[in-house]
Amino acid sequence: MPRRPPPLPDFPASEADGATAGSAEPEAPARARERRQRVQSAETGMAVLKGLARLGGRASLTALAAHVGESPAKVHRYLASLVEEELVTQDSGSQHYFLGAAAIQIGVAAMRQADPLRLAEPALVHLRESLEVTCFLAVMGNKGPTIVRFEEPGLPITVNVRVGSVLPLLWSATGRAFLGWLGDEARVRALAEAELAQADGRHRASLAAERPIAQLCESVRAAGCAWVRDTNLPGISAIAAPLFDHAGRVRAVITALGATGGFDPDPEGPVGLALREAASAASRHLGHGVHGGGA
Repeated sequence: MPRRPPPLPDFPASEADGATAGSAEPEAPARARERRQRVQSAETGMAVLKGLARLGGRASLTALAAHVGESPAKVHRYLASLVEEELVTQDSGSQHYFLGAAAIQIGVAAMRQADPLRLAEPALVHLRESLEVTCFLAVMGNKGPTIVRFEEPGLPITVNVRVGSVLPLLWSATGRAFLGWLGDEARVRALAEAELAQADGRHRASLAAERPIAQLCESVRAAGCAWVRDTNLPGISAIAAPLFDHAGRVRAVITALGATGGFDPDPEGPVGLALREAASAASRHLGHGVHGGGA
């Protein structure tokens, strides 16, 4: 015979519900009330567990209760159930609560599925269809930012980049988005410095005269995205936003581009706002901001 699934954690019933002891109600309403209690109890238990995660995976009872907006006594009862299920553990010395072994196993399994390409694909399709712009996803390869997915609208613009194309760090919006957060890495910095050494006057003029790479990184981080007009490809403008993982590291960059004049790369414009929201949503799926950390 097939094995029955294990029961859900036996969270305490919500104080907001529950019938008076000894009341004689019809069986069907009683079952419906019990289901509501279990759903509400599960929701509160998950709120406690997620609250602990957002506090960095460690918190006192008082801090956790304040974070989820419940009384310490009520949160303590839920924590007792979570401890029994090994979703939470308590330090005997400090009395602080930590995420337990079962919660860690769930987190590891989720991170293994957090593939930037898979998570960004719906965003690329949505941007292409809703804004009718060319967009692509790039990752940092050995030679620089490399396009791994490319989406074009019904009337594509002519550009000489495709899947597999490697983009410059200093002159493309994609490269600048990577550089903004990876510019302190020796390999990335060396690539950027090599590009600067080989740059012509037109390209150099697009950067600051003093500390050009450092100032570029600072401006990109301050804006949360990068954009260019005719810098990498004449007649083409682009805007790019990074995708962050749970540790705040850039895993990929989403870029939208179009013909200069008909395409506005302003971060506060319609394309810029939609692109940044898409990148932010994909970052959340990668675990970014789960406990308030990251870039």
